[in-house]
Amino acid sequence: MHYSTFVNRALRLGAGCACIVLAPAAALAQTSSDLLNTSPRGSVQSTPLNVPGMAASGPAGVTYVTGNPGAPGQQLPLPPLPPNPATSSTPVIFGSQMFSGRFSTESFSGFNPDYQLTEGDRVSVRLWGAFNLESSQAVDAQGNIFIPNVGPVRVRGVRNGDLNQQVTAQIKRVFRSNVGAYASLEAAQAVKVFVTGFVRAPGLYGGLSSNTVLYYLDKAGGIDPDRGSFLNVEVVRNGQPRISINLYDFLLKGDVAKIQLHDGDSIVVHSRQHTVQVSGEVLNPYVFEFTDRTISAGDLLAMARPTPAATHLSIVRDTGTQQRSEYYPLAQAGNTIIEDGDQVTLTADKYPGTVMIRVEGANLSERTLVLPYGSRLSDAMARIRPAPQANMNALQLFRKSVAARQKDMLEASLRNLETYALTSRSSTSEEATLRTREAELILQFVERARKIEPRGQVILANKPSASQTLLENGDVLRVPERSNLVLVSGEVQFPSSLVYDAQASMEDYVKQAGGFTQNADDTKIIVLHQDGSVADAGRGSLQAGDEIMVLPKITSKRVEVTRGITQIIYQLAVAAKVALGL
Repeated sequence: MHYSTFVNRALRLGAGCACIVLAPAAALAQTSSDLLNTSPRGSVQSTPLNVPGMAASGPAGVTYVTGNPGAPGQQLPLPPLPPNPATSSTPVIFGSQMFSGRFSTESFSGFNPDYQLTEGDRVSVRLWGAFNLESSQAVDAQGNIFIPNVGPVRVRGVRNGDLNQQVTAQIKRVFRSNVGAYASLEAAQAVKVFVTGFVRAPGLYGGLSSNTVLYYLDKAGGIDPDRGSFLNVEVVRNGQPRISINLYDFLLKGDVAKIQLHDGDSIVVHSRQHTVQVSGEVLNPYVFEFTDRTISAGDLLAMARPTPAATHLSIVRDTGTQQRSEYYPLAQAGNTIIEDGDQVTLTADKYPGTVMIRVEGANLSERTLVLPYGSRLSDAMARIRPAPQANMNALQLFRKSVAARQKDMLEASLRNLETYALTSRSSTSEEATLRTREAELILQFVERARKIEPRGQVILANKPSASQTLLENGDVLRVPERSNLVLVSGEVQFPSSLVYDAQASMEDYVKQAGGFTQNADDTKIIVLHQDGSVADAGRGSLQAGDEIMVLPKITSKRVEVTRGITQIIYQLAVAAKVALGL
């Protein structure tokens, strides 16, 4: 284990203790040197991509755009990605996930039939036949293009989809026959647009007149999620409102407001309106904005989209001096009125009707049993058809909740052991060095122990009352086979399975397995029966199918450490049938 890892654990676990075991000074100095020499002091190592319009990764997760967005070589930071609403502790505004640099890096220059031509646009004109011409004409201040032998042709305000028809009609007035004509928009006009209101970076931004409002909002860092409105984004031209845009139409339906922007237009993001927070069993757990002070639950859920598991809707009304809570079945909540500031939670309140049990081992009947909720072990046993070699007296029951509880108890013991290992007093440097080495070994033991998963076995032990055990969904019943073997494991020379001998003692089985190892504790031997029960090793306690487990010896000068490791070893032996040594 690296010393930096050890010291970090010691600081984490030993906070507030009188003294902490630390590594020798030379090792700490080497660790500090390694950490300091990772990169030059005061510098950050990064290699941005120099491809125009492409994103590159920078330090600490910051994304940069190089090339077109700024001057040559300039790096402009994009706003960070919004938090995930499913994992974030703070409410996330619906729509804040849009503006993270995806729109501003790409201009829209494709064919838009509804685009209206304006001054500065370039029109490509081709004539052939009796008169040939290939020319690129800019729309002048009067809104015309000039075609030789034809004269000015007015195109300002003409739809892009009607441009060819409009120009051809004017040409045919001069060349009535033997001349073909074709006109198309070559490029949209470059414009500069003001973006203001509740955005992160108000300013003047350049682009094309064919670019969408989303492009310019993204250039300005996006809408301020704490103050701005996603429902009221307005385009203002010459002091007059041109169009009001609802960005929810784009988020939920994919509709993009098609508007031709002019040089000097202003995009104004107004203040946020009314909001409701939705959480729980929904696909969109966000804070939603709406225009009126109230909204129906049906309209709100159309945006939040409940999961198939959702059954009920709860409302916490937090306005005024009194907090009130309401609760409705989801099927009856469509016309319920939701008010500004309410908190809506969808839950999956399901009542168990059946339990599903898995049957493994020597069973000749179906492997999966579906029983009514509240069924007992005897109900499942009545539907089991044991194989001829089955040992029903050693029936085993494994339960997920028991395994989780065993895991929690094991984790608590491991945490206590870590605390004992990493927090102790040392009077001399030699003692501190010994404690450091011992702590490293203990931490290695803890890491190995954490990887072991308990089986979650419920000990039935063939008791009459065991048949009345209530079953849980996901339980596993295992019917073991009769065996004439005894398994010897743990700290023996040759762990193996031996033929059962009713006259043989525990020492006889250990001798047949090669005897104890040097790390064995011959006073700590346990016998695990097939039904999961545990007994002390003795002549009368051994049965066919048992497992003899020899536990390892624990040597430590500290009583707390010895007791903690011994407890963990017993837990692992009983819960997982694993003999883990230090």
